[in-house]
Amino acid sequence: MKNLSVVVPFYNEGELVVEVLNELRSALPDAEIIAVDDGSSDGTADRIKSIPGVRLIPLQRNCGQSAAIYEGLHAAGGDIVAMMDGDGQNDPADILKLVQAMSHADVIYGVRKNRQDTVARLISSRIANAIRRFALGDKASDTGCTLKVIRREHIKYLIPFNGLHRYLPALFERAGLSFSEVPVNHRARKAGSSKYTINGRALRGIFDLIGVRWLMSRMIVWP
Repeated sequence: MKNLSVVVPFYNEGELVVEVLNELRSALPDAEIIAVDDGSSDGTADRIKSIPGVRLIPLQRNCGQSAAIYEGLHAAGGDIVAMMDGDGQNDPADILKLVQAMSHADVIYGVRKNRQDTVARLISSRIANAIRRFALGDKASDTGCTLKVIRREHIKYLIPFNGLHRYLPALFERAGLSFSEVPVNHRARKAGSSKYTINGRALRGIFDLIGVRWLMSRMIVWP
């Protein structure tokens, strides 16, 4: 699809990066693909360079998923910009479904069905979503799903901070944008390991909620 950019952050996903990007290119042959290497130390950037038609954005050090996504969004040239994970758990074929749903909403969020995660991670995700909705008032069902589609003009509502990718719905709703949700596939990780720990995310999440709630109270809502 022309005028569509897809941003994919990678951090030490050398075992998966070629497969993920080739599958994405096969699903969306006309899209601009932006692969952001978040300071990987396992040759991920070199593997990205080996794939024709993929634009590499290299970060000199590991800055985190939010920074990688933010850099990719600002580098995108398409009028519509999609985001997906680099771990192979998102299905790139779902992106077109999200794009098609933009006819009746400003931003579209994927909601993972039949999640291929551990029981502990499923429970912690459900609790985190409930607490976030209570604290911030946003109505998104699954902010942990990276599959999202937005219009490039709406990137201006985002402010870079660690954890930003988990609060995109709250910030977009505060800016007055309408949203819709689309069920998407969720697949088991084939290789590599998750970069997240439940305990680490829980502690950071408390501070993030306080900060994002303050930020939303001070945001300028443009007419």
